[in-house]
Amino acid sequence: MRFGFFVPQGWRHDLVGIEPADHWSTMHGLAAHADREDSPWESIWVYDHFHTVPVASDTEATHEAWSLMSAFAASTSRVRLGQMCTCMSYRNPAYLAKVAATADLISGGRIEMGIGAGWYEHEWRAYGYGFPDAPARLRMLREGVEIMHQAWTTGRASLDGEFYQVDGAIVQPQPLQPGGIPMWVAGGGEKVTLKIAAKYASYTNFFGSPEEFSHKSEVLRGHTDRLGRDYASIVRSANFNTVIGEDEADVARRLEAIESRVAPYLGPEVTERFMNDYRGPSAIAVGTPEQVVERLLDMKARGLGYAIHYFPELAFDRTGLELYEREVLPALR
Repeated sequence: MRFGFFVPQGWRHDLVGIEPADHWSTMHGLAAHADREDSPWESIWVYDHFHTVPVASDTEATHEAWSLMSAFAASTSRVRLGQMCTCMSYRNPAYLAKVAATADLISGGRIEMGIGAGWYEHEWRAYGYGFPDAPARLRMLREGVEIMHQAWTTGRASLDGEFYQVDGAIVQPQPLQPGGIPMWVAGGGEKVTLKIAAKYASYTNFFGSPEEFSHKSEVLRGHTDRLGRDYASIVRSANFNTVIGEDEADVARRLEAIESRVAPYLGPEVTERFMNDYRGPSAIAVGTPEQVVERLLDMKARGLGYAIHYFPELAFDRTGLELYEREVLPALR
């Protein structure tokens, strides 16, 4: 298995209480930690969102994903850089292809392109994008992916689509990576998203229960078989909310600290919903090292090839990350 982690950027209220002037040093310090030559982490990630979640805050930061891509590209030298995932409709796809190619050049060929249809209605409408229904957003995704694929493999793109019209858009220089920037198609929609992934993706990113992961994998296999593509050529990934402690009491203490930190910003009802992501059977990567290893080995047996971890306490406390590095990663790699 291969591994990455999310750098806190504010979207999930993970920079609250830190002065904005200190946000970049916080983010860069974690990027530098991942970038060490002896680091077990292959990649770092950010989210592509504009407003905080689960509620949009008028005062709390959410830093823009592609600005961070270029900043990390210039300030690191080894670790790969991705977004999970870029919303196709937040930027014209030819423009996005140009932005990503530039970031890839700055990084020396280390950019990953996470791409999806988008879902956060509040920020769609706030930024003037409207909010097309899900089938329309998926058709936008299909057109945008085709434009990016053309741009990165030929240096030009043309498409007279339903949503996007580009006519000989020049994307030079092309990305440094042969064949273009690796594409991660995010989402588990069985009729459209996984079909797009089967045609264009180097990686998929979908998740639910372990059983659902296995089911989506078989749907993907069906699409690749129909296209004549090697199913094994697509790496399947998933994201995991991760809170790890020395023992169950330590896990409980960490969860209480996270809850106390966000409660003043979310209020009691929203805080309870927020914390549900870290409690219960769906919280595969919450627990002791032994518990997390057991669950992730099961996911590995189901075909998980790449785990991307979100540590909600990371801007304030790195000990969970360090414990994961010492006791979980060696058992899975």
